[in-house]
Amino acid sequence: MQGPFNRSGKSKPMGEINVVPFIDVMLVLLVIFMITVPMLTQGVQVDLPQVTSEPIETQEDNDPVIISVDRDGGYFITLGEDSTAVSLEQMSERVTAILQRRPGTPVMVRGDRNVPYGQIVLLMSTLQRSGVANVGLLSEPPQDG
Repeated sequence: MQGPFNRSGKSKPMGEINVVPFIDVMLVLLVIFMITVPMLTQGVQVDLPQVTSEPIETQEDNDPVIISVDRDGGYFITLGEDSTAVSLEQMSERVTAILQRRPGTPVMVRGDRNVPYGQIVLLMSTLQRSGVANVGLLSEPPQDG
Protein backbone atom coordinates (compact mmCIF):
# COMPACT_ATOMS: atom_id res chain seq x y z
CA MET A 1 0.00 0.00 0.00
CA GLN A 2 1.42 3.37 -1.02
CA GLY A 3 1.01 6.55 1.02
CA PRO A 4 2.69 8.47 3.78
CA PHE A 5 2.31 5.59 6.24
CA ASN A 6 3.85 2.45 4.87
CA ARG A 7 4.37 -0.49 7.11
CA SER A 8 7.92 -1.16 6.16
CA GLY A 9 9.20 1.70 8.33
CA LYS A 10 11.10 3.37 5.54
CA SER A 11 9.92 6.83 4.58
CA LYS A 12 10.72 8.45 1.29
CA PRO A 13 12.14 11.95 1.31
CA MET A 14 9.72 14.55 0.04
CA GLY A 15 10.98 16.30 -3.10
CA GLU A 16 8.59 19.27 -3.07
CA ILE A 17 8.95 22.71 -1.57
CA ASN A 18 5.87 24.56 -0.44
CA VAL A 19 6.29 28.10 -1.84
CA VAL A 20 2.92 29.49 -0.76
CA PRO A 21 4.25 31.04 2.50
CA PHE A 22 7.05 32.72 0.55
CA ILE A 23 4.55 34.20 -1.91
CA ASP A 24 2.45 35.51 0.98
CA VAL A 25 5.45 37.22 2.56
CA MET A 26 6.49 38.75 -0.76
CA LEU A 27 3.00 40.16 -1.36
CA VAL A 28 2.94 41.71 2.12
CA LEU A 29 6.36 43.30 1.53
CA LEU A 30 5.21 44.60 -1.86
CA VAL A 31 2.20 46.30 -0.28
CA ILE A 32 4.35 47.82 2.49
CA PHE A 33 6.83 49.24 -0.03
CA MET A 34 4.06 50.57 -2.25
CA ILE A 35 2.66 52.49 0.72
CA THR A 36 5.96 53.82 2.14
CA VAL A 37 7.77 54.93 -1.04
CA PRO A 38 5.47 57.89 -1.82
CA MET A 39 5.93 59.09 1.77
CA LEU A 40 9.70 59.17 1.35
CA THR A 41 9.62 61.40 -1.73
CA GLN A 42 7.38 64.13 -0.34
CA GLY A 43 8.70 67.64 -0.16
CA VAL A 44 7.90 71.22 -0.90
CA GLN A 45 7.12 72.02 -4.53
CA VAL A 46 9.59 74.75 -5.47
CA ASP A 47 10.29 75.92 -9.01
CA LEU A 48 14.05 76.52 -8.74
CA PRO A 49 15.93 78.81 -11.09
CA GLN A 50 17.98 76.93 -13.66
CA VAL A 51 21.66 77.90 -13.89
CA THR A 52 24.92 76.15 -14.59
CA SER A 53 26.95 75.76 -11.39
CA GLU A 54 29.31 73.37 -9.67
CA PRO A 55 27.84 70.92 -7.12
CA ILE A 56 28.84 71.49 -3.51
CA GLU A 57 30.75 68.97 -1.45
CA THR A 58 29.00 67.80 1.73
CA GLN A 59 30.15 65.39 4.38
CA GLU A 60 28.24 62.13 4.72
CA ASP A 61 27.58 62.59 8.45
CA ASN A 62 26.51 66.26 8.30
CA ASP A 63 23.12 66.69 6.62
CA PRO A 64 22.50 70.27 5.51
CA VAL A 65 19.60 72.35 6.79
CA ILE A 66 17.48 73.33 3.79
CA ILE A 67 15.19 76.35 4.07
CA SER A 68 12.59 76.38 1.27
CA VAL A 69 10.44 79.31 0.22
CA ASP A 70 7.47 78.22 -1.88
CA ARG A 71 5.58 80.20 -4.51
CA ASP A 72 3.19 81.64 -1.89
CA GLY A 73 6.01 82.85 0.35
CA GLY A 74 5.72 80.07 2.97
CA TYR A 75 8.86 78.91 4.76
CA PHE A 76 9.75 75.24 5.22
CA ILE A 77 12.71 73.84 7.11
CA THR A 78 14.11 70.44 6.09
CA LEU A 79 16.66 68.46 8.07
CA GLY A 80 17.29 64.95 6.74
CA GLU A 81 13.89 63.59 5.68
CA ASP A 82 11.73 65.82 7.89
CA SER A 83 10.15 68.91 6.31
CA THR A 84 8.10 71.30 8.44
CA ALA A 85 6.23 74.51 7.63
CA VAL A 86 7.41 77.33 9.92
CA SER A 87 7.14 81.07 10.32
CA LEU A 88 10.21 83.27 9.93
CA GLU A 89 10.64 83.55 13.71
CA GLN A 90 10.27 79.78 14.27
CA MET A 91 12.75 79.12 11.49
CA SER A 92 15.28 81.42 13.16
CA GLU A 93 14.89 79.65 16.51
CA ARG A 94 15.21 76.18 14.97
CA VAL A 95 18.29 77.06 12.92
CA THR A 96 19.93 78.56 16.02
CA ALA A 97 19.18 75.39 18.01
CA ILE A 98 20.54 73.14 15.24
CA LEU A 99 23.74 75.16 14.95
CA GLN A 100 24.25 75.05 18.72
CA ARG A 101 23.94 71.25 18.70
CA ARG A 102 25.96 70.74 15.52
CA PRO A 103 28.24 73.67 14.66
CA GLY A 104 29.34 73.79 11.05
CA THR A 105 26.08 72.42 9.66
CA PRO A 106 25.62 73.81 6.13
CA VAL A 107 22.50 75.91 5.55
CA MET A 108 20.97 76.01 2.06
CA VAL A 109 18.13 78.14 0.67
CA ARG A 110 15.73 76.79 -1.96
CA GLY A 111 13.72 79.73 -3.25
CA ASP A 112 11.03 79.48 -5.89
CA ARG A 113 11.91 81.59 -8.92
CA ASN A 114 8.61 83.49 -8.58
CA VAL A 115 9.28 84.64 -5.00
CA PRO A 116 10.18 88.34 -4.75
CA TYR A 117 13.89 88.99 -4.29
CA GLY A 118 13.19 91.00 -1.14
CA GLN A 119 11.74 87.96 0.61
CA ILE A 120 14.89 85.92 -0.07
CA VAL A 121 17.06 88.79 1.22
CA LEU A 122 14.88 89.00 4.37
CA LEU A 123 15.34 85.24 4.87
CA MET A 124 19.11 85.48 4.41
CA SER A 125 19.42 88.39 6.88
CA THR A 126 17.33 86.43 9.41
CA LEU A 127 19.66 83.45 8.95
CA GLN A 128 22.66 85.72 9.46
CA ARG A 129 21.20 87.01 12.75
CA SER A 130 20.64 83.37 13.76
CA GLY A 131 24.38 82.71 13.56
CA VAL A 132 24.70 81.30 10.04
CA ALA A 133 28.00 82.48 8.56
CA ASN A 134 27.56 81.06 5.05
CA VAL A 135 24.32 80.40 3.18
CA GLY A 136 24.21 78.30 0.03
CA LEU A 137 21.64 78.90 -2.70
CA LEU A 138 20.25 75.83 -4.45
CA SER A 139 19.37 75.79 -8.13
CA GLU A 140 18.64 73.28 -10.86
CA PRO A 141 20.80 72.66 -13.93
CA PRO A 142 19.31 74.13 -17.13
CA GLN A 143 17.26 71.80 -19.29
CA ASP A 144 18.70 71.43 -22.75
CA GLY A 145 16.20 71.55 -25.55
